[in-house]
Amino acid sequence: MAKPGTTGYLQDFPPPPAGAAQSAKLMREFAARHGAEGRRVVLVTSGGTKVPLESRTVRFLDNFSSGWRGAASAEHFLEAGYAVLFLHRHRSMSPYSRRYATLDWLDTLRLVPAEDFTSRVEAEQCLLPGIVPVLEQYQRVREQGTLLTVDFGTLSDYLHLLRAAAEALSPLGSSAMFYLAAAVSDFYIPASEMPEHKIESSSGPLQITMKMVPKMLSPLVKDWAPNAFVISFKLETDATILVPRARKALETYRHQVVVANVLDTRRSSVVMVTRDCETCLSISEAEAEAGVEIEEKIVKDLKFRHTNFIEQQ
Repeated sequence: MAKPGTTGYLQDFPPPPAGAAQSAKLMREFAARHGAEGRRVVLVTSGGTKVPLESRTVRFLDNFSSGWRGAASAEHFLEAGYAVLFLHRHRSMSPYSRRYATLDWLDTLRLVPAEDFTSRVEAEQCLLPGIVPVLEQYQRVREQGTLLTVDFGTLSDYLHLLRAAAEALSPLGSSAMFYLAAAVSDFYIPASEMPEHKIESSSGPLQITMKMVPKMLSPLVKDWAPNAFVISFKLETDATILVPRARKALETYRHQVVVANVLDTRRSSVVMVTRDCETCLSISEAEAEAGVEIEEKIVKDLKFRHTNFIEQQ
């Protein structure tokens, strides 16, 4: 259950989504099982958050996030030995299948006649580059039970499930990591101020007043999972303000790391900002051509920092 004083952060939002209680139960069981086995558990949040403009939603505000970074990072955390709780936007990219997100799956399949006059389905492997090692990794993860995926639709859904995930991981103490890569909306319309039905266009130009979304880093760090290792992200379009903004976030929320990146170079370069230092991570053109991803370097760096964090507790 939430600690006293934390429920107020979500009082202006709609109630938890259908199935939230079952998702919370699965997350608690997942965290407890892997914690008992001595495995570190990381919550990876991924994708954008949809902000409804009406209670019976027809229109909404959204952002461009595809969930690539979160899905890629989840894979690398699994390879690094973590159990991964993957909280992602519905229909955003998922670990492993993300590599083929632009394909029409029907184009990769063909029917092969069988002797009993039926047909079986085979995949055109040439249309699925690298599919064998990817499928091997995916099946190994499924057999080990180290990946639990939970999806959300709206901003409100995300916030409710984030709190449930934090409460599930909190008993793990410093062995729990929060990798908050989801692109969370900054503005919303409180449930009490949202029109119930579709906004009519016949009413003329639309004017909307939105409120700032409460920063959930604060209750997460202070109340929901106070002993966990927490990483947030900072995306800017102006490189000159990137590190100062990251440092301001660290000072405000008192978590451990900000992964700072500029929009145009986010796939090839980031700055790992902590209270003590700034570490630049990047991939060269040769590494990119060889299939190296910046997320692999981010996860390697964070695993090292997480180990130090645990040892200092």
